[in-house]
Amino acid sequence: MPDYTVNRRALAHARRLIDARQYVLNSDWGEVQPRAKEENAFLKSHAWGEYAQWHLGRTVGAEDGTKARYAFVYGDFRRIHRTGLIACEYRAAEWRHKAIELAAHNLLQRLDRVSGITARSRSGSRRSSG
Repeated sequence: MPDYTVNRRALAHARRLIDARQYVLNSDWGEVQPRAKEENAFLKSHAWGEYAQWHLGRTVGAEDGTKARYAFVYGDFRRIHRTGLIACEYRAAEWRHKAIELAAHNLLQRLDRVSGITARSRSGSRRSSG
């Protein structure tokens, strides 16, 4: 199992997206998460630094400028997805990457606060912005 460090630039990017209300609150992450095809298309017109900022983790020991360097994707290269953050938090917790887990958790709390999701919100509500 690789080791990961928190990608601080990705955290800043995610915060900016949340504050700019560039998020999707309800999506099927298994359907919308970027696959190799979408990643390759993004990299054809964007720099590696832009690709990196969509990933909360950096793989220790992997070379910069490779897909292997980046892990824990949280958005679709346009908007942050609440379900993407949940997936990051869950996966990081499952694999015991505490720093990534906490980073995803904090972003999720920020997203919920900014979007108005509260303990009293209906769990079935389908709000989206962007």
